[in-house]
Amino acid sequence: MGDEFIIAALGFVIVCFVLILFLHRQLKKLKNKVEALTVLLKESDRQRETVKRELQELRSGTIGMGRRVVEIEKKISQQSEKLEEASQQDPQAKLYSRALKMVGLGAGVEELVAECELPKAEAELIIRLHRK
Repeated sequence: MGDEFIIAALGFVIVCFVLILFLHRQLKKLKNKVEALTVLLKESDRQRETVKRELQELRSGTIGMGRRVVEIEKKISQQSEKLEEASQQDPQAKLYSRALKMVGLGAGVEELVAECELPKAEAELIIRLHRK
């Protein structure tokens, strides 16, 4: 019975040794995977920071462009108001504005001469320039 016990104990030791080797290899593989994932995570963080910085730059640029657009809209509005005032103050400009509207509606030379008191040559020129 002593020899059987020694053989069984030896078998148990061998099985334990093989199990320890197997677990050691598995642990090594897991460590390698953890290291690879750590590298990927660092790269991902670096890319995220780069994208975050670029997004902030885009926001700043967009805000700047928005301000410029608002300024330009104000200037255009002011210029439109000035043009409207100028056209209302000049009686000749009113006649030409009316003539252009009439041409847009399909008026002929005779109608422009009669309604806007334009010379026939001017009426013909306006029609040639502005008729669609």
